[in-house]
This record gives sequence, C-alpha cells and structure tokens, in this order.
Amino acid sequence: MTSIGKSMGCAVLALLSLVVPSSPAQSVDSLDPALKTRIDQIAAQVLDQTGVPSASVGLVQHGKLVYAHAYGKARLDPPVAATPEMRYSIGSISKQFTAAAILLLQEDGKLSLDDTVGKYLPGLTQGDRVTIRQILSHTSGYQDYWPEDYVMTPMLQPESAQQILDTWGKKPLDFEPGTQWQYSNTNFVIAGRIVETITGHPLMDLLVQRIFRPLGMKSVWNSDETKLTSVDATAYYRHALGPLRVAPKEGRGWMFAAGELAMTAHDLALWDESLIAQSILKPDSYKQMFTEVKLKDGKDTHYGLGVSVRDRDGHRSIEHSGEVSGFVSDNQVLVDDGVAVAVLTNQDAVGAASTIARLAAPVVLGSSLGAGESQALAIYRGLQQGRIDRSLLAPNLSDYFTAEALADFRDSLAPLGEPLTFHQANTQQRGGMTFRTFQIVYPGKRLSLTTYTYPDGKLEQYLIAPAE
Repeated sequence: MTSIGKSMGCAVLALLSLVVPSSPAQSVDSLDPALKTRIDQIAAQVLDQTGVPSASVGLVQHGKLVYAHAYGKARLDPPVAATPEMRYSIGSISKQFTAAAILLLQEDGKLSLDDTVGKYLPGLTQGDRVTIRQILSHTSGYQDYWPEDYVMTPMLQPESAQQILDTWGKKPLDFEPGTQWQYSNTNFVIAGRIVETITGHPLMDLLVQRIFRPLGMKSVWNSDETKLTSVDATAYYRHALGPLRVAPKEGRGWMFAAGELAMTAHDLALWDESLIAQSILKPDSYKQMFTEVKLKDGKDTHYGLGVSVRDRDGHRSIEHSGEVSGFVSDNQVLVDDGVAVAVLTNQDAVGAASTIARLAAPVVLGSSLGAGESQALAIYRGLQQGRIDRSLLAPNLSDYFTAEALADFRDSLAPLGEPLTFHQANTQQRGGMTFRTFQIVYPGKRLSLTTYTYPDGKLEQYLIAPAE
C-alpha cells in the first residue's frame, strides 16, 4: 500500500484542539454551472463503473477553492449519503506534509536536505551516506515495508516507528543511494523521526502549528492514532468481485509520517491553494519540493520531495495518490494554472479517485478545443443523432456514410451520451492529407477516432473504434 507507521501516542493530544465538528462551511459551490454539471457527471459515472461506494471532491480554480461536493454512499449499512463534511483517509498524500515539515526545519536552519540521515538517527544502514533529500525523493535504497495493497496479519497489531526502522531501516539497501528510484514508505518513517528528533515533539505538533492552523484546515485527523468517527466515511474493500465489506483498520503506528492523515476534500483543497500561492514555505523550498530529482546517471525520476512531478498535456502537475486500508485518494495540482483536483474515495485497491482527478482536471482548467477538435466533436454529436453534414465530406466519405452506416453510428454512440473528454492525440501527413487521431473518453470506455483531411478542408475519413 502507499501508506505507513508511527510510535508516539501523544501525537493525538496535539490534535485534540484541531479536530472540531465538521461544519456546513465544508460545502463550497461557486463553479460555473456548466462545468459543475460535467464534474458531477464524471464522478457519478466513474463510481457507477467501478462500484466504489463514494467520492468526495474539492476543486480549485484561479487559485481559489470553488467546489466541494460528495457523491454516493459513505456508509452502506445502514445507507448514509456522502457529504463534503465527512473525512476520508488520504494515505500517501500525507507524505507531502512530512516533506513540508522537513523543508520548514531547513528554513529554520535546523537541518539541510544534504545532511545524512545518520546525523539524526544513528544505526541505519549506510546512514552516513544516505541524505535527507534521497529519502524524500525515494532514491535512498531503503526497502519498503508495505508494498502490498492489503493489510497483512502482523499489521493488525500496534507497531512503533522505531520498530519499523529497526527492521527495515537496518536491512541491506536495495540499491546504492541515488542510483535508482523505488517507492518506499520506510523513507518517510525516517523523515518523520528526524522531525521529531530535532524538535523534541511529535511530528503532528509541527504540522498543526505551522500548516493546518494557518490554512484553516479544521477537519484534519490523525487516523494512525485514532480511528475515524461514525460521522466520517466508512472504509471498504472486497475480495475479487465479491461484496463490499468493511475494511480492517491497520494497527496503531503503522502509518506514521507516510499515510497517517485523514481530512475532507475541502481541506485538502485548501492545502492545494497554498501550493499554488506558495504561502506556507519560502519560494526556494517550493522550488526544491517541485523539482524532479535526478539519479546519479542523469535519468529522470518524475518525483520531487514527497510529490510526483508530471507534464499533463503541457501543464506542470504536482500530484500524488494515496492508499490505506479501505481508502484511495488522488491529488493533482496544476500549479502554474491555479487549478487543483482533490478526490477521496472509500474503497481500497481501485483507481476511481485517480480516474476522476484525471478527467476532472481538464474540465476545471477550461482547456479550449482547437479548430480540428471542435469540428470533430460537432460531427461526433451529429452522428449520435444519426446525421452528418455532407458539405464537410469528400465524395468517398460521403459515399461511406450510407443510411446503414448512419444508423450504426447512432445506435452505438447515442447511448454513451456526452464524452467526458474529447482530445486530439496525434497529427501527421500522409497521402497528401492530414491524418489526425482523437481520444474520446468515457468512464471505463475509450474510443479512438481517426480522420483524414484534404488541404481544402474536406474530410476523406471519419472512423471510430474501441481504443486499444
């Protein structure tokens, strides 16, 4: 799984003043109604396609939280509708908060990212060589203690951060530091213990005082210390295609510093606002956090400090997913565009959260269709109704669209409704024409459209097939 562990029982005390009853303020709705309809359609269709019980979504546009909404059932027996006020575990999205804690300590002059971990935690394997930067970027070589997507029997019992480090932090490294990228929850247990060693206080104290309170993140909960309450989302899992069942809870301590946080999508979106505005850390800290760490041979890792660094159709995306028992989350922040999508779901081992986030981000971004895309989509919508504007077609394609062809296009495409996304993926020249491919996306279904266009603009081909 993408989560992890903890030892210090007093951490929950630091949260008692933070955790407050959820309030109606968690509901936000200032998104353009047309965009909101598309977001609602995406979430509803993805939940229907995957069978995941519920999703809670927080959206940021132009740098501000504009929509917080929940879909589906947060609890199945008895049925309880999901609401924006309910908390979900965010799993490994917690890692970016631990990374931020380290960066705050660097700003305070208490440590350097290039310090070795052995300076603060003696006894770890090659602790005199592995740096803090390498543990935050998963290039250290420390072996992951929880790669599985289920809760193993030993994890049902309490564990301490020190016990985790004594077992996995003292194994031989999986590779020489800095030579490979390999996701490891052990890295962030080390990072959390470094914070506690330097400050003399629980990691959660620093997070509360310097991040959660300043940002007004009132729903944050340390689910490693205390199980979510009866007014929050219930965690579910299933065996194969069997019925949904209440998921087991990891033992106390296993998620420390790598997957311990729970909150509302609303409050995760407040954090996203701060990433866009760069309001908590200094500019150089954000630069280090968002900069992809390179391996010693110069190869890319697509990972910064506690966050993935991706290019999404030319837009820089700072993102991360998360999973703990019964919950999966995804958070995508297009930092240069002022857009973010936070999605929390309550079933493990299913990618519904990432699917919703991936489909919703372009909608919130408001990417305009190019001329070729606009024409292709207009023709698609017409074919869903069994009609075609023959003035757009060259003679061969006009002949192709017989009454039988139009009926087949209508009968097969009309039930699908409006696509979630319609995107030109490729273009090239062939046979004196421009060849284009388009991706048409529905939840659980992708179609491929191919067209040929003459220099005068007439279409020689318009074919749709399932995407490979």
